Amino acid sequence: MSTVTTLGVTGMTCANCVAHVTSELENVQGVEHVSIVLENGGESEATVFSDEPLDEQALRDAVDEAGYAVASLTVQPNALREQHAEQAPARQHAHDAAARSFGPGE
Repeated sequence: MSTVTTLGVTGMTCANCVAHVTSELENVQGVEHVSIVLENGGESEATVFSDEPLDEQALRDAVDEAGYAVASLTVQPNALREQHAEQAPARQHAHDAAARSFGPGE
């Protein structure tokens, strides 16, 4: 899963709302997984994971079909690669610290 699409969805107020939106989004071709953080009465965050970028209009239509509106939509292609790149300095630092703590020949 290398593409992450985040939709700001308005109008959701309960777990049943989340279930409807999740179900509709999961029916969009290419969707691997959906995760929603409910903001009761505010803009809830629906995160959609896929291998490739998805048809944005199909995602909007799915949310509309569930009875809600998309307030925002962002796409992060190559999300896994970007996450690894962001974490690389911390991993290198941890590796270097571990190497120093053992010293030569240990």
